[in-house]
Amino acid sequence: MNIFGIGLPEMILIMLVALLIFGPKKLPEIGRSMGKAIKGFQDASREFESEFKREADRLEQPAPIAEKSPVQPISEVATPIATSVAASSEETKEVVTASDA
Repeated sequence: MNIFGIGLPEMILIMLVALLIFGPKKLPEIGRSMGKAIKGFQDASREFESEFKREADRLEQPAPIAEKSPVQPISEVATPIATSVAASSEETKEVVTASDA
């Protein structure tokens, strides 16, 4: 039996020292609280691992392809701007021609 790299002789020694320090009345209470803490740590570890795997799987999936090409949205915006610039250019030419006359 080997838990956390601690063998059976070391576990017995730790139990004896704990028994001497805390006494037989406090030992069950300490054991329960240690058990709850270890269970909480294991639950958190499992949750972290499952979340990590879920995100890794999500990243491995191919990205969705856009329905429109990137050029289409630019041309949709650029066309009205180009029309407006052309109209402004014509108006500017008319003003310059009128002021020269």
